[in-house]
Amino acid sequence: MRRYLLLPAALACCAVLAGCSGQDTENSAGDDPSAVTAPSTGESTGSPADSGTTGPSGRPAPASSPVAGSATATSTASAAQGRCHTSELSASVGANRPGAGQSNFALVLTNGSRRTCTVHGFPGVEFVNGAGEAVTPDPERATDEERRTVTLAPGASAWSALTYTNPALTGVTTVTPAALRVTPPDETAALSVRWAGGEVSNTGKASVPRLGPLRPGDGT
Repeated sequence: MRRYLLLPAALACCAVLAGCSGQDTENSAGDDPSAVTAPSTGESTGSPADSGTTGPSGRPAPASSPVAGSATATSTASAAQGRCHTSELSASVGANRPGAGQSNFALVLTNGSRRTCTVHGFPGVEFVNGAGEAVTPDPERATDEERRTVTLAPGASAWSALTYTNPALTGVTTVTPAALRVTPPDETAALSVRWAGGEVSNTGKASVPRLGPLRPGDGT
């Protein structure tokens, strides 16, 4: 009789143990993070930083700028070419641009050579007659203005401002030169340019022409 009573109890115990074992197995699989897989969308979830370097704000950094110092290196290389020689230059005089009783001309030097060269400071200028003789005092130099080294690539120009008060306003005696004799800075040979600017003071007392230092361009 006792044997028949123990058999149902044993069966019930086995059923309980089987249920517990299944529950533990299920919970073990559900707690494993590797068992959860996010659906794939086919798109990158990275930020812009994934495709390049970012700046302090977290935005993509701008493209690299030119290497600092390249301008200095270029200037040094240009200066190494040396000064322009008279044989490499041509001279011309621009049209008068009068204003407030002043005559204003641009004296232009143009690099006609195949190399880059430099000019610095003031050209030498003389008003001469047809025989090449000076007929006026030398123009005054505007020494209060900045002098700079101007680099001239082939075909490039530098100009100097030639200005003076209209002689009719000051009542001085005048002469009409035939040409300008122009000597580039630091050179001894000169260039001749026909003068079409009219009368110029020949006294050195008033209406004396004034010459500015060379600067880039042709004065227009």
